[in-house]
Amino acid sequence: MIKVLLVDDHEIVRSGVEALLNKAGDIQVVAVAKTGEESVEAVTELHPDVVVMDISMPGIGGVEACRRILQDNPDMKIIVLSVCNDGPIPLQLLKMGVLGFISKSSPVDEMVAAIRKIMAGQRYLCAEVANNLAFMKLPGNNSPFSKLSQRESEVVSLILQGKTIKEMSGMLTLSDKTINTYRYRLYDKLKVKNDVELTRLAIKFDYIDSASI
Repeated sequence: MIKVLLVDDHEIVRSGVEALLNKAGDIQVVAVAKTGEESVEAVTELHPDVVVMDISMPGIGGVEACRRILQDNPDMKIIVLSVCNDGPIPLQLLKMGVLGFISKSSPVDEMVAAIRKIMAGQRYLCAEVANNLAFMKLPGNNSPFSKLSQRESEVVSLILQGKTIKEMSGMLTLSDKTINTYRYRLYDKLKVKNDVELTRLAIKFDYIDSASI
């Protein structure tokens, strides 16, 4: 039996997905969590085989939760579940060690297939994500945001969400000074002087939607 931890902040979504996965026969949802913080604790306590993780949640959010889980459990199998399938976030998550990425619009049988595939040692990307990742590698796709490191991208995402330095330092478990270092480093890479110019650049390159997940 494949033990799954399901993480989503919407009760209706959690309940529906849990019921459908439990019907698969070889999959059992052993716990549910509604925040990134709860998911990190649940992985430590329950050691599930697979984590199905929404990335748009209150608190530290799904991206940071994935980072913390994989930092402490590098072999943990994580499938990300999201409504946003374009932009740099999917690629960053895959580089982080996430093994699957599924759109929330995907049918439940695709989620079941993804869980079984990553348990068999494979990766799984829904068609939308696979197509968008292929497009990002095409010549001429010269978004300046592709130059950013994973941590810099996380800081950009939080800036675009209107988070303060104090909020960012708490969510990323970094000092205020370190957050500011990342902030001005990414300003330099993107050739912007402040958050207003950063936001304009994000809109210009269609980054802001994916960064706000």
